[in-house]
Amino acid sequence: MVPHKGTREFESLPLRHFFAMSKKEENPKGYPMDAYEAWELALKETEIIRPRVKNLMTYASTQVPYILLSKSEVSASDTVVRKGEVLVRKPSLILPPNVPQFKGFDFGDQPDLDENSIMSFLLVRGIQMPSMKYNNRTHSLDIFEGKIDRAIKHYANGLERQENVHAGLLAGPQECWQFSVLIYVTSQIVRNAEYDIQQLLKDYHRKKRP
Repeated sequence: MVPHKGTREFESLPLRHFFAMSKKEENPKGYPMDAYEAWELALKETEIIRPRVKNLMTYASTQVPYILLSKSEVSASDTVVRKGEVLVRKPSLILPPNVPQFKGFDFGDQPDLDENSIMSFLLVRGIQMPSMKYNNRTHSLDIFEGKIDRAIKHYANGLERQENVHAGLLAGPQECWQFSVLIYVTSQIVRNAEYDIQQLLKDYHRKKRP
């Protein structure tokens, strides 16, 4: 697991060096990227290389693991690798439609956005998500010593060899990784809609049988 902010005791020396350098060089003018710019950048550059093969669970909680690859802003020959998962589960209280709850996405880089206002931000842009809890957990953050094309091949081949039907592989900008992960999870929900309808119909007809 990635340690708490402030410790920065990352699992590799290259990653410690990456964050030390990026902290010095990041945003030299002092103007943070606002939420709109981050969203537009994520839409433009996020690419789902290998979607999750297995469907999300219709009634139960689902773990949606992912590997997010990003071009290093420090070294053009390296790739930042973020491994994590989003736990999608029903809330303990019944919520109105289109009132998702987000946790663990850490929008600290966008001062005009937080996990409480992200729902409104998405709704204004026509994106509606089911009223579920979306809890992001970053398990590891590291550096792949190679350009992103090479990293994509490496991790795609690894998932294929493992016959991993749960994890997804995506590429997106490091500075707005939160939106890239949200785009990925949303895409999985859309893909799952037809399956959910089929399951609901099966359950309905099964209950109607004498």
